[in-house]
Amino acid sequence: MTREDAVRRLHGRPERGVFAVSGGGSLLLSDLMSVPGASGTVIYGAVPYAHAALAAFIGAEPESACSPATARDLAMRCFLQATELDPGPDRFGFAVTASLATNRPKKGDHRAHLAMQTSSLTRTWSLHLEKGARGRADEERVVADVALHALAASCEVESTSPELLDAETLDDEVAAGDAAWQELLAGTRQVVGDPGPRAVFPGAFHPLHDGHRRMARVAAARLGVPITFEISIHNVDKPPLNFHDLRERAAQFDAGALCLTNTATFVEKARTFGGVTFVVGVDTMRRIADPKYYLTGDVSAALDEIAGRGCRFLVFGRSDDDGFVTLDDLDLPPGLRGLCEGVSEADYRVDLSSTEIRAQTRSRTRSSTHE
Repeated sequence: MTREDAVRRLHGRPERGVFAVSGGGSLLLSDLMSVPGASGTVIYGAVPYAHAALAAFIGAEPESACSPATARDLAMRCFLQATELDPGPDRFGFAVTASLATNRPKKGDHRAHLAMQTSSLTRTWSLHLEKGARGRADEERVVADVALHALAASCEVESTSPELLDAETLDDEVAAGDAAWQELLAGTRQVVGDPGPRAVFPGAFHPLHDGHRRMARVAAARLGVPITFEISIHNVDKPPLNFHDLRERAAQFDAGALCLTNTATFVEKARTFGGVTFVVGVDTMRRIADPKYYLTGDVSAALDEIAGRGCRFLVFGRSDDDGFVTLDDLDLPPGLRGLCEGVSEADYRVDLSSTEIRAQTRSRTRSSTHE
């Protein structure tokens, strides 16, 4: 089957989506647009090529320009735009991130990571090319062929498998969202799990580490109630979580210890949980006091509602460049400060962060790859 035949069949399918390609893979858009009927498949295509454009499209600074995680974040943004621009049950987001041959020496592998997001699944493909075996144009052709084949297979369209060299690999991973997770993503459900008469510890937990576990133990002892961890699928200043990320993060917790929500702000959390104490760090408290995290910029109205619903905050310190920062070091509005109880450095200090752990993990991964 020719490339054009596969594209023509795609255009006749009900699936339509938004596409984003970064670092390579733009021939996919050309392949789709050069066959009549492209509006049957393509809502629009974006090429956030420069780093600043990539970060702006995702809505956060990517930890790597070319990675499975970045491809999934791009695909999620594309999916949300597709459902907003052209609501329907068969909408998708499709993304390509690539690191290919260029006009300067490249230390890393030549590779591409692709992702597709739908209402029910997150799918990721990772292609590793043989470095030096092709020029840029030929690598672009291979990436586009792999992307077209992946898209076609996901839409139940037959296509020709791309030709890879013996040393090259293509891995495929699918993370399906159960019905409750799909409702969270769609915004038709606010919470999965029951916190009961507990305190709530919101966070990304990427990953869950010993500092988090110790915070939970100290908070449970201080408050006299069990702690429920909470992860929101939507976040004010980070890309929405896809089903792959939700699956990985949920697997870190014991049964019954975690709630998944669709509550990006603490006003939404207060409405959902009501009358609980939120376990937070000083970084989170700074964000709660920042007007940019509120649609109207009215912090006082949000704090009044949080207080009116009987919610409070137990605040833990953390280390930064200026030393160990606690609640007493923060300049907070009086209405917020009155809802807070601080944990002293003597009761809790762990000089560890999820960001540092992820950086160490990436460093070890790069070292093992180049051994």
